[in-house]
Amino acid sequence: MEEIRELIRVYGLEEDIEHIIIPLRGKDGSRQRCFLLKRKHFRIVYPDGHMAEFPLGEIIEAIVQYPDLPLGESLSYVHVEPDEENGTMHHEEKEGDTE
Repeated sequence: MEEIRELIRVYGLEEDIEHIIIPLRGKDGSRQRCFLLKRKHFRIVYPDGHMAEFPLGEIIEAIVQYPDLPLGESLSYVHVEPDEENGTMHHEEKEGDTE
């Protein structure tokens, strides 16, 4: 949970006993808040039916960095792993992806 405390501090988020609270702006400019339960992982179900689990830290990063995108899409931008051969970053490929 130390990583989560650091994200709360860096992004200026709020929290209560059960939630991480992310302040957002609506498309009309109104103030909104996103409440995330304090849990280690979230399971995301994609429209094609496959599921993936993501740690809370990545969920927070995705919502803060890409608030206008659907969560599944914003997670694809946040969830990158180093390429072991040349040390560069690449997006994790999903089953069925073709180039």
